[in-house]
Amino acid sequence: MALTGTFGLETPTYGTVGYITMSVQHLEPAVRARRLPPVIQGGMGVGVSSWRLARQVAQNGGLGVISGVASDLLVARWLQDGDQSGHVREAMAAYPDQDFVAATLKRFYRPEGREPGSPFRPIPRLDHHQRLDAVRLAVLGAFVQVTMAKQGHDGPVGINLLEKIQLWTPATLYGAMLARVDVVLVGAGLPTHLPRLLNDFANGRSVSLPIDVVGSESSDELVIALDPRAVTPPAPNTLPRPVFLAIISSHILGAYLARDDSTRPDGFVVEGPTAGGHNAPPRRNELDEGGEPIYGPRDVVDLDKLTKVGLPYWLAGGQAFPKHVVAARESGAQGVQVGTVFALCHESGLSEPLRTALRTSLDAGTAEVRTDPLASPTGFPFKVVQMAGTMADPAIASKRGRICDLGYLRTPYRRDDGTIGQRCPSEPVDAYLRKGGQLEDTEGRKCLCNGLLASAGVPQIRADGAAEPPLLTLGQDLEAVHALLEIFPDGWSASDVMQWLLSELDPATL
Repeated sequence: MALTGTFGLETPTYGTVGYITMSVQHLEPAVRARRLPPVIQGGMGVGVSSWRLARQVAQNGGLGVISGVASDLLVARWLQDGDQSGHVREAMAAYPDQDFVAATLKRFYRPEGREPGSPFRPIPRLDHHQRLDAVRLAVLGAFVQVTMAKQGHDGPVGINLLEKIQLWTPATLYGAMLARVDVVLVGAGLPTHLPRLLNDFANGRSVSLPIDVVGSESSDELVIALDPRAVTPPAPNTLPRPVFLAIISSHILGAYLARDDSTRPDGFVVEGPTAGGHNAPPRRNELDEGGEPIYGPRDVVDLDKLTKVGLPYWLAGGQAFPKHVVAARESGAQGVQVGTVFALCHESGLSEPLRTALRTSLDAGTAEVRTDPLASPTGFPFKVVQMAGTMADPAIASKRGRICDLGYLRTPYRRDDGTIGQRCPSEPVDAYLRKGGQLEDTEGRKCLCNGLLASAGVPQIRADGAAEPPLLTLGQDLEAVHALLEIFPDGWSASDVMQWLLSELDPATL
């Protein structure tokens, strides 16, 4: 029999049980990090960590987080679908450069939406040349998402970035900071430059970021720059500096980042191998009988050693029960980061039909989550939900073919003549090989960019009229999902999850 009712603990109003209102941003980021809530909502996928989800989590005692990946494309597609709620245009009205807002609306806004079966109009492609129109759209996209997530409350809102997507990092950070984002979380790489970028933007300075280039002869062969005065004239002289949390899977990496002021974050999210999305590769370079990476004791973070680093941290991956929040705090952590149960919330960015089908498949035990060592063009293992009708089905992936028209996960490489090009292991094989790529790097790769956007309800329509198939990612530990399905067989809200997660926590311990 399904359970109903509350869990015996009123969800604390933000600021009443030891947290601070993050709008009080005059405090040092390191101080604010230690006053963040015990529950961080994961920054999942492209648009899955939606502004609606982040807002609800922040309103209910947690740190709400939006995904910062492809914000420019999401905003452009929402406008082309008519922006029926008006939230996008309302947020755009607060943007400091209204001339660019007017140009963007003229280019993308369709009051009646697209004609059925018509494709989305492409956006300016951001690459290592950093064309100003593409940079401005990336800044605007991040601004809009953070602004919508922060409307109507004073709870903390964060943005999650992938370090691997370096070409978008300065623009996304600047847009988020213009919207007064409270926390920046970065994973899937070594974010050594993030503290400097945040400090420079906070002080109204131009920023520069060295970009990793395959085959480069110098560590600074490619450097991209962003001058706030050129992007949003007139640019503010100062901006509130957000808290920076580095997402790590090793205490060694934590100690490395914390060793110097220039690289030190304000805290960590410690992610285990069961967490959804991208995972750090295991120390042991072997696969099990099912073709999944083998994680062992050497891949477990030594929390005692991490505690000695002296920065606050949250545990992620298989931490979605109320008892985990309590245990995390008792072990010395600030709390937990939770993704999968939030991804299945009513407010998440997953399209409603897909979310319903996914919950049904999980409830019936017909969907499983596999750690795919090949799917992501980044080379990082990636969690893929094995469900009919998605890119996990080899027949569907084969029918789709290889199309790389978005490019968020492309890698800069050095051509023989010394110029810089872009390539992706998920693009057509012949094109990848012509660019100097290796054939073995293309095996098993999937287009995460298009697949994740399809999951978020904005699939591109191809020339044959077919919509891009979705690609789903969740964490591998699904016990909490099944527990919530018992309580909420028709689905649950972010408020339900927050109330559940905090139900065993003594507010007096905060």
